[in-house]
Amino acid sequence: MSGGLDIALIQTRTPATAEAALAHVEPLIREAAAGGARFVLTPEGTNLLEQRRDRRDAAITDEEADVAVLGLRRLAAELGIWLLIGSAIVRSGQTGDGRAANRSLLVDPAGAITARYDKLHVFDVELPNGEKYRESATVRPGDGAAVADTPWGRLGLTICYDIRFPHLHRQLAKAGASMIAVPAAFTVPTGEAHWEVLLRARAIEAGAFVLAPAQGGLHEDGRRTWGRSTVVGPWGEILAKADHDEPCILKAKLDMEATAKARTAVPALTHDRDFLPAR
Repeated sequence: MSGGLDIALIQTRTPATAEAALAHVEPLIREAAAGGARFVLTPEGTNLLEQRRDRRDAAITDEEADVAVLGLRRLAAELGIWLLIGSAIVRSGQTGDGRAANRSLLVDPAGAITARYDKLHVFDVELPNGEKYRESATVRPGDGAAVADTPWGRLGLTICYDIRFPHLHRQLAKAGASMIAVPAAFTVPTGEAHWEVLLRARAIEAGAFVLAPAQGGLHEDGRRTWGRSTVVGPWGEILAKADHDEPCILKAKLDMEATAKARTAVPALTHDRDFLPAR
C-alpha cells in the first residue's frame, strides 16, 4: 500500500512485573492511537525488565498467560491498531535449562498474533566501564529470521543486539522488508557511542525504514538504558528522534514509496557477488 503511514514509537521505563508493565505502557499506547497512529511499536522487554535470575524466574509465564501480552492484545483490538510488542520475556516452551525467550510479537487490529520472532543474537559483553552482561545465561536465542506482512508493506523483526549484525538486516530486506523494527534496551555506554550510527547504517544498507523504540532511564533491577527512540528513513535520514530517556511517544509519518526510491537510486541489494574467503 502506497502513501503515508502514521506510526508511533513508545519509549518506556518498564517495571519488573507484567502487571506493572501493562499499567505503565497502556496509557501511552492509548494516547498514540488517539493521536492518529495506525501502527504502534513498543521496546524490548515491554512486559517486564528484570535481570536478577531468581526474580525473573518468579515473574515470567508462558506467552499465552502473560498479563501484559494478553492486555496488549486486547488493547490493539479495542483501538483497532497494529501493535508490535517489541519483545516480551516469556517461557521459551522448551525443556532443559530454564532459559526464557526474548520474543517479538506482531498483533493485528483483531488482537491476533500474526508473527513471532525470538531474538537471534544474545548480549554477552564486558563493557569498558566494568558493566557485564550474560544474556545467554537467561535467554535461549532463536534460530530463524522473521518477516511479517502488514497493510503497508513487509516488516522485518529484530531485537536490540541484532542491530550489530548487518547480514541479518540485508537478508530481511531481500525477503521484502520495507520496514525493520529494532526494539531495544541499549546500555548507556553503547547507546551513547553507537545507537544512532548503527540504526542509520542498517537503514542505508537495507534501503528500509528502521523503527527503533527504546527503553530509557534507571530501572528497578539497577540497569540504566539509553532511550533516544529513533525513526530512520531508507536514505539514512533521521525522521524523528527522542532526545532523552524519559517515557514518551515518538510520532512519525512514513512515505511508503521512499523504500523503492532508495533501492532504485542505489541498488546494492542486487549487486552481491560470490568471493573467496579472506585468509
